Amino acid sequence: MRRIAGIILAVLLIGGVVVAVVAGRSNEDNGTATKTVQAVIGSEKAEFFADPDVVKALAAKGYTVKAETSGSWAMEGLDLKGYDLALPSSQAPAVALAAKYKVTGTFPRPFYSPLVVVAHRNAAEVLAANGLATLDTEHRGTFKMAAYLDAARDDRTWQQLKGARKYGELTGTLYLSSTDPETSNSGALYLAAASYVENGGKVVADDAGIDRAAPLLHKLVSVQGAQQSSSDAVFRDFVSGAGNPLVVVYESQVASLLAEGQQPGDLVVLYPDTTVNSDHTVVPMTENGEAVAELLATDPKLRELETRHGFRPQGEASEFASDTTYLKQELTGVHQAAVPTSKVLHELARRARG
Repeated sequence: MRRIAGIILAVLLIGGVVVAVVAGRSNEDNGTATKTVQAVIGSEKAEFFADPDVVKALAAKGYTVKAETSGSWAMEGLDLKGYDLALPSSQAPAVALAAKYKVTGTFPRPFYSPLVVVAHRNAAEVLAANGLATLDTEHRGTFKMAAYLDAARDDRTWQQLKGARKYGELTGTLYLSSTDPETSNSGALYLAAASYVENGGKVVADDAGIDRAAPLLHKLVSVQGAQQSSSDAVFRDFVSGAGNPLVVVYESQVASLLAEGQQPGDLVVLYPDTTVNSDHTVVPMTENGEAVAELLATDPKLRELETRHGFRPQGEASEFASDTTYLKQELTGVHQAAVPTSKVLHELARRARG
């Protein structure tokens, strides 16, 4: 009986060890299981968060980001209770969101992208021939903001520009297509850059500055008719050959297209000599949101992937783009205009929309 009892006890002990190992493995799995982070992001970052390599890099750090897209300025009108973070495309809507949800502390800005003007080659060459742009290469150049704003103020048409008549698609009023400034960050930042130039190279900060800039901004917007709320949609239309020959987009959208191996022969990227950076700013609403924000700003793998998707990581010293056929590696010769406060920018957008 003693021998049988010993055998039973041994079996139970072995069984206990097995149970303990299984429980340990289970706990280990739970420890490495990803935490789901609910996020609302600007549409231009949708491809980044959907990239399998980005998903894998975040999972390796213990997080799964479920992202929904929205116009950056439209985020303020959403109900974001239950979300872990918001990632609009610039600091002004981020500050407005933080105020609404009483979020305090530092708002990380992990990466940025300047506004650029994309043009079809015929249009770019006509602009260059008329002093509205200069071309560094066949696919890259500089857009002269002050000269363009003078043309817009005078309701200049393509037909009035030297060399335009031979191109049937260049007709009607000369203008840049942009997104709705009341809902979309790129449209609002376009107005910020234009208002800065119109205000004598100073950021608009008061009613006098708003009154000074508003008539021209209204011209810039009203000539476009209906505007889209997404920079992603505007850029896709341009690449497909639809719509206006001059469009305001983010540099990151062009860089992402090129990274995919596409090189549209008709595309010219014009860097405005006065532009605005889109500082993608995180508003973390929970601890998990703060953790993901920190990863976006500091994790080497994620920073590498941000560059792949055309964003310029903050403080990145390495090369932004190895192929400079279309893009500037360094933003030399480009003046960065200051952006008005959220309140002023909202009023400029409202007055521009009329």
